[in-house]
Amino acid sequence: MISAIVLAAGSGTRFGGLKQIAEVRGKPLAQHAIDAATEAGVDEIVVVLGHEVTRVRAALKLPASARAVVNPAYSSGMAGSLAAGLRAVDPASEAAVVLLADQPGVTAQHVRALIEAFTARHATMVRLRFRAGPGPGLLARTIWREASALEGDVGARVLMDMYPELVEEVDISGEAPHDVDRPEDLEGA
Repeated sequence: MISAIVLAAGSGTRFGGLKQIAEVRGKPLAQHAIDAATEAGVDEIVVVLGHEVTRVRAALKLPASARAVVNPAYSSGMAGSLAAGLRAVDPASEAAVVLLADQPGVTAQHVRALIEAFTARHATMVRLRFRAGPGPGLLARTIWREASALEGDVGARVLMDMYPELVEEVDISGEAPHDVDRPEDLEGA
């Protein structure tokens, strides 16, 4: 079983508001990550919410394989939301693809590339490597304890930098999907 965790709990401080529900190509920003995971065929999707949870939850369309969990300590940073997502994943899950709610350019093909690399090599961590840098990653259950111990506004990327020998890189042609951090980033997203 392979899971996906969509981190959508932040307050969007740099954005100046609730970016998870800002419209990008006709749907809320966070919906793009949910749809990519759904189209990739993951077994379950855990969407971690926090800031203005009621508004964000109401704006999203979750498929039958998805559920939302709330990180009440979302303001402490991304690490807490990652830990909340990992705690909520099905006990039978072997690995979790970690997706950020503010990267609408991540596609089902990207998610499948992570899963295929994990299935073929059973690496502890898998990361997409685009021409201009790293992209989304996958964490095998064997590293979840360390991932759950992270603190602050850091995520799986820090863990991969700490243990590079445990990371399987998957080269992807093209530019890395950009983050939507400010309202002007919505243009071209």
